[in-house]
Amino acid sequence: MNVNGNLPPSESSDSAEEVRNFFDKFFTHEMTFPAAQIDAVVGFFLKRGFQDQSAKSTAIIILTQCRIDNINPFVVVDTLKKLDETQLGEVVTQIMNLYREKTSALGYKTQIIEETFESRNIAQ
Repeated sequence: MNVNGNLPPSESSDSAEEVRNFFDKFFTHEMTFPAAQIDAVVGFFLKRGFQDQSAKSTAIIILTQCRIDNINPFVVVDTLKKLDETQLGEVVTQIMNLYREKTSALGYKTQIIEETFESRNIAQ
């Protein structure tokens, strides 16, 4: 029974509290990045028409991978600047698919052009 009173709540003396705290934080891994890198990569994607949350999540994935591969993120951004809108969308889709659960994947539509004997007689 919970009774509200003037006394502060008592600390739980549960012996499993330490174990619970350990496993609650087991899959969280904090990484920090310099503000200039975050601003540059997020700004790049915002300038290309990405929504705010999409720009941030894509930027964090790129920054994380740059740290793993020991690559300067500004070099990656300079490389991405050379891509047009369609190519950038395909690259971002591939990056996001690598970091997604394997039960789902993002895709993009490609136009299939079939050259068949019958199609040459059809006026378009």
